[in-house]
Amino acid sequence: MDVILIVLGIILLLVGIIGAIIPGIAGPAISYGGLISLHFTSSHQFSIEFLVIMGLIMAGVTFLDYVVPIYGTKKLGGTKRGVWGSTIGLIVGIFILPALGIVLGPLGLFGIILCPFLGAYIGEVTGGQDNKQALKAAIGSFIGFLAGTLMKLAYSIIVIYHFFTELI
Repeated sequence: MDVILIVLGIILLLVGIIGAIIPGIAGPAISYGGLISLHFTSSHQFSIEFLVIMGLIMAGVTFLDYVVPIYGTKKLGGTKRGVWGSTIGLIVGIFILPALGIVLGPLGLFGIILCPFLGAYIGEVTGGQDNKQALKAAIGSFIGFLAGTLMKLAYSIIVIYHFFTELI
């Protein structure tokens, strides 16, 4: 049973890394599931305090991943239309372009990054902002998206480190 839990944990860690990069997949939560999987083996347990702290950090990172792009857009002068445009662009980038990726090649992956930027820009322009202000808000959205992705990736890498440190 331990081998199954360890293999499951490694699979969860890999999916967690993918989820840290691709929006729509709860990367930090899945990575945390890898720690929990290892914890339930007979020979590799973490302290309850460690698991609680890692769980709280995971919740914080997940929350910030939603807040940071909105903050970035607003901080650089974005409006609600820019935030909504960024959100719609993110949905288009997650679901529509990757589905077309079979035909369009790597465009699907670029769409996950490019679409929130374009969505924020289009939202701002259609809301009456001039091109310069719309571009500024779109850059804020893009920076916020990258910051959220980097936070999730850092958390998942830290989880992988603790998983294998305990395993070895």
